[in-house]
Amino acid sequence: MENMGFISLVPSLLAIVLCFVTRNTIVSLMVACAVGTLLAGQGLMGLPTLLKNSMGTTGFAWVMMLNVFISILVAFFQKSGAIQGFSQKVHDCKLSRKGVQLISWLLGIFVYFSDSFSPLFVGTVMRRISDNAKVSREKLSYIADSTSAPVSVLVPITGWAAYLSGLAIGVGCIADQEQAINLFVRAIPFNFYALFAVFFVFLVGSGIVKDFGPMKVAEARAINEGKVQRDGAEPVIGKELTEMGQHEKIKTRVFLNFILPVMMIVGIAIGTYITMHSAKTMEAFLAVVLFMTISLWIQGIPLKEVVNTATDGVKGAVPVVMLLGLAYSISTLSKTMGTANYIVSFAQQFLSPRLLPFVIFVIAAVMAFATGTSWGTFAICMPIALPLAFDYTNGQVTPLVMACFAAVAGGGVFGDHCSPLSETTVLSSAGAAADHIDHVKTQLPYALVCAAVASIAYLVVGLTMV
Repeated sequence: MENMGFISLVPSLLAIVLCFVTRNTIVSLMVACAVGTLLAGQGLMGLPTLLKNSMGTTGFAWVMMLNVFISILVAFFQKSGAIQGFSQKVHDCKLSRKGVQLISWLLGIFVYFSDSFSPLFVGTVMRRISDNAKVSREKLSYIADSTSAPVSVLVPITGWAAYLSGLAIGVGCIADQEQAINLFVRAIPFNFYALFAVFFVFLVGSGIVKDFGPMKVAEARAINEGKVQRDGAEPVIGKELTEMGQHEKIKTRVFLNFILPVMMIVGIAIGTYITMHSAKTMEAFLAVVLFMTISLWIQGIPLKEVVNTATDGVKGAVPVVMLLGLAYSISTLSKTMGTANYIVSFAQQFLSPRLLPFVIFVIAAVMAFATGTSWGTFAICMPIALPLAFDYTNGQVTPLVMACFAAVAGGGVFGDHCSPLSETTVLSSAGAAADHIDHVKTQLPYALVCAAVASIAYLVVGLTMV
């Protein structure tokens, strides 16, 4: 497996360290990309070439357009007064702080079909409500993040399930998609990290587990001082969205301007997955943006102002798109330098049947955290982990095979869940309008607890089932 040795880790490590030291994620990622291209021997033109190649892809274009459409929709929600109206209805229910956190948790689980939409949706919908309840933006972004990728990887009718099961076809006794999906379903009970990450939010939100670490400080600030974010925090979202008010000539219609559009998005996404075996999430948002454009015009907002509202939505998405573009760039650079290959090659010496699930989970987690990509981690780890597991079981699907499959999935989700370079981590910060590094710092201890529990569980599985 080709790699540049320890040097291949430098860009990712530099980006992560600078993020925490400078609290400026964009500058940190740009510096890491520049240093990485020089270390890779690409010269002075390496950085612009990297940016061009990373952002000029179908994958990045899809993510960028999805976020732009979501931001336009958020602007429409606010201009129509739908978010304000929904927040008022929830406020009238007089929910406690625990109630607000648990509602946010349930909302994230409900929107399971897209790990990109889920954190933006939960953060946007619950932001005003959680602010009124004195729940810190850090806590809201944690809840949104922990119910995005961890939930998506547990449901067999998502793109995650199709992708992971597809990687298993042709390995061992897995001959077709049906057998691969069956393996995915049977491996769900072994996906310890994802299961506990979701359940841990309930434990924290309900107060069964008390806040600790940086999150405890953030929550104390929100409760005692009424500050939902620290002084000097820089939310990962434009003021065009956070400060947008309701149009004075439009009546608040929560169902028409909020509930119905959300139902349309969910219906189109699930419907296309069932009929086309691919959830057309971005297309669903485009359709609803067009629907709301016409609807708001008919309701009395001049067409020019509707278009200006959409433009403000695009402007509000710029900080997120910039972060995502640089995150994609550092991921591309890591692939070029063989970062993931180096981690796997280094860890292969520790592989044994009894330690296999544990080692695979750790490798996948470290790889995903360092590169910020779970799907890239899946693509590299699954073709190594499954053949090894099947070799130990004579080609039969046993608990060891299921545990190894789940370890790859869970390890990848760990990185996707809490790495400052990850797309969903950025989107969770954006949805809650939280400072990105504040979100990472407060969430990381919780994610590490879940990872520690998962590691112990994989050790137990390996030691007792092999």
